[in-house]
Amino acid sequence: MDPEGEVPDDTTWRHEEPSEDLTAPWSPPPSPDDRVWRHPTELAPPWSPQPDQGSFAAAVSTMAPRQAPLRSTIFVALGSGLAGAVFVVAILGAIGALDTSKQGRDIVVREQVSEPTLSLPASDKAPAGDVVAIAAQVSPAIVRMKITSPVPSSGSGVLFRDNGYLLTNAHVVKGAKTLFAVLADGTEIEGSIVGQDPETDIAVVKLSRDEPFATATLGTAVGLKVGQPAVAIGSPLGLIGGSSVSTGVVSALGRRVDSDEGSPLLDMIQTDAAIAPGSSGGALLDQNGSVIGITTAIAVSQVGAEGLGFATPIDIARSVADQIIATGKAEHVWLGIEGADVDAESARKASIPGGARIERVVRDSPAHAAGLAKQDIIIAIDDKPVTSMSALVLSLRDRHPGQEITLTYLRADKRSTISVELGKRPKNL
Repeated sequence: MDPEGEVPDDTTWRHEEPSEDLTAPWSPPPSPDDRVWRHPTELAPPWSPQPDQGSFAAAVSTMAPRQAPLRSTIFVALGSGLAGAVFVVAILGAIGALDTSKQGRDIVVREQVSEPTLSLPASDKAPAGDVVAIAAQVSPAIVRMKITSPVPSSGSGVLFRDNGYLLTNAHVVKGAKTLFAVLADGTEIEGSIVGQDPETDIAVVKLSRDEPFATATLGTAVGLKVGQPAVAIGSPLGLIGGSSVSTGVVSALGRRVDSDEGSPLLDMIQTDAAIAPGSSGGALLDQNGSVIGITTAIAVSQVGAEGLGFATPIDIARSVADQIIATGKAEHVWLGIEGADVDAESARKASIPGGARIERVVRDSPAHAAGLAKQDIIIAIDDKPVTSMSALVLSLRDRHPGQEITLTYLRADKRSTISVELGKRPKNL
C-alpha cells in the first residue's frame, strides 16, 4: 500500500456566475459563443431562438456513446470544450465513494431509499401523459429563486413540504446573503438557507408563512426507462410570469457529467426536454407528474443552449434534504482510496467484466486499516459485482459511517475477501 499519506489537492466543482478575476486558475472565460457547456445560471440573456438539433450534434460528436448505465460518460468543460478521458481518478469517500481534496469534490449518484414514494391523492394526480394537467398540478410548487445579495442572480426551486421546505441546487444559493422565493402567483417570500451539500449540489431553503404551501409529488428515479416521457418545469432567465414547461424524453440514464472545474456528477438523468438558463433547481417530471429529478446542468453548442439537459435523481436529493433538515448537513461515507476503472485488456486477462483498480490508499483511512493495497482490484461489495469506479460509488452511496462492508478483490490474480468498516469523511478532506 502507498505509505505517502495525504490526497493531492484538486479543484472543487462549482456552478457559479463567470468570474471577472482574470488571475483565476482556469483563465478568463471565452466568448459565450465559444463555450461548449455551461450550467443554467452561467448563461445570461438575451435569449435567442434555438438552432436546429444538427448544430448541437456536430458540437458533441466527440462524445463517447453510452455503453452501459454505470459506465456512460458525458465529458463537459467550462471554457475548454469537451474534456475527455475514460480514466477516472477519485478518492473514495465523499458522498458514498470518492474521497476529495481539502475543498471537496462533487459527485452525484443515485440512492435507492427505502422510504415510500410520496404521492398525492389519486383524484389530484394528473392523467398520465397529459402535459396540460401535469403543468397545472405541479407549477404551483415551482418557485423562482431570486438572490438579491451579494450578487443578483436567479434560479428555480421545488416546494416539497407544505411547511415551506424547498429543494434547489447548491450552486444557485451559494454565497447568498439575501434571497426570496417568487411563488406562482407572484408573491415574494424571503427564504433562509437550511443547508447545502456541495458534494451533490443540493440545497434546502425554508420559507415561512401561516398557510401551507402547494407541494410537488416526489417520485423515484429507480426503474426509469430510456425513452420514457419527461416534463421539465422551471423559471428560466428569471422571467416574470410563472414557470416554463417543456417536454421530451429520458434520453439516457447513468450519465457522468464532468467539468474542468472539479469532479464528476455521476448517474445523472439525461433528457432532451429543453432546460433553459435559470432553470437550475427546477423539476424533471415523469408522465404522472411526479418529480424524478432536480434539473442541474445543460449542455450547449457554440451558439446556445440546446439538446441535452441533466438532472440529479430525486432519490439522492430527497435523502440529502432529509439529512439537512434533521442535522443541518449531509454526511457521506469514506473509504479512502484513489483509483480508476480496470482497462479492458486487464479485465479480459483476469476473466472479470470490470473492476475498480486501487491506485493509492490514504494513510489512516478505513481502506488502510483493512489492509487494502495499491493495484488491488475491487470486483464486488457485499457480493454485488463492481465493474467500475462509478459502480463502486453507487454501491457505497446508501451506506453510512460505521457500517461494515465486505469487499472482494484481486491481488496478483488471487481472489480475496476483506471486511472494511466505513468511516466518516474527515473535515480536512
